[in-house]
Amino acid sequence: MGHTKREHLTVVKEKAVLAACLLPGQVADPHDPLGELRALADTAGAIVVDELMQNRPKPDAGTFIGKGKVEELAEMVKLHKAHVVIFENDLSPAQIGNIEEVINCKVLDRSELILDIFAARARTHEAKLQVELAQLEYTYPRLRAMWTHLERIAGGAPTGIGTRGPGEQQLEVDRRIVQARKAELRRQIKTIQGRKQREVAARNTDFFTVGLVGYTNAGKSTLFNTLTDGDAYADDKLFATLSTRTRKWALGGGDNVMLSDTVGFVRDLPHHLVASFKATLEEAVHSHLLLVVVDAADARAQPQLDTVLEVLAEIHADNQPRLILLNKIDLLAHNDDLLVFSAKYANALPVSARTGRGIEKLVEEVRQAMRGVERQLSITVAMADGRAIHLLENRAQVLERNYENEQVRFSVRIGTRQLDELRAMGVRMTVRDDSSP
Repeated sequence: MGHTKREHLTVVKEKAVLAACLLPGQVADPHDPLGELRALADTAGAIVVDELMQNRPKPDAGTFIGKGKVEELAEMVKLHKAHVVIFENDLSPAQIGNIEEVINCKVLDRSELILDIFAARARTHEAKLQVELAQLEYTYPRLRAMWTHLERIAGGAPTGIGTRGPGEQQLEVDRRIVQARKAELRRQIKTIQGRKQREVAARNTDFFTVGLVGYTNAGKSTLFNTLTDGDAYADDKLFATLSTRTRKWALGGGDNVMLSDTVGFVRDLPHHLVASFKATLEEAVHSHLLLVVVDAADARAQPQLDTVLEVLAEIHADNQPRLILLNKIDLLAHNDDLLVFSAKYANALPVSARTGRGIEKLVEEVRQAMRGVERQLSITVAMADGRAIHLLENRAQVLERNYENEQVRFSVRIGTRQLDELRAMGVRMTVRDDSSP
């Protein structure tokens, strides 16, 4: 195979053939096993010209799909003059090389395609660093077939301190360069994570925080814009949002929360990508409440929700309260699917981000979660305690303020959850129930 076949992984405007080997127990839409891969390829900009599927009890060690199917794939590539074959399965470097040798065409697997999409969509410095690290950690071992300089360094004196001179392969030099780059990326990302953790902690102190999470293309960004009049990019493509946006969400009656829109999850998301995007998902990890958005109009809604819950558990965001939102109910022909979800998840709430149906009920649920059971209390703090005053002004509905003897007595309506949080934060205060004699 010519060495130019895998010099780049992008598939924009390239003719693509999709391939899948369906194994026992594999999670995929039984009605359209290549549906999500087709959507991923479209998101990446590829032009799908043909598809190949095969059922096997186990993958072939050399080519994953077997010699006969590889030859069939080669005929498809030749017929359509395709530039790339994209596999639903994750392939080993050896399998990629063996297939490319026969079909004379670039081969990508599902994880490489997802990495390519993330690389194309990354806009912030943080996202670009995370994508680069994920690409190096996942893609690097699979790029051996595309490298052209595997010959040994020509003889002569060593080329520098620390080199072994003649006999060292250029690949080993490149590996050390890559390892150094990975270490630098981890250092930069660790710095960003530390800063973001401090920002999130400060935000959680001042506000009740809510995180929007869900499968990619479930409608999170559209819902975010509906609730906050925000400017999140929303599109009918997978991974429309890669960076987290946080805006104030006014619930009415003086109640405000901070709402964060996060990157969408997807089945079989590359492990390294989940790990490196931990900082991006910091808002979700530490939110007081999670809104799990489900595309109720999608036939794969249940397995998609299962994927989201698995990823949340993996990033340790499975301890806080959560509310399941059955989005896109305006697209449902009947309510049978909603009844199934309601029976399984008692707190599932039907909404439509596009039309606004169910939003009032959502607001009430979030307000209740923010406040807990409300009580009217008198809370007295020292006038010099600016932090306590600031927290009370932000966490409670202040009805009246009285200043006397270097103290401030607030008459407030406050939820039990908010009061417990103030106590946990170490606020020095005297609390009296106004209903007491």
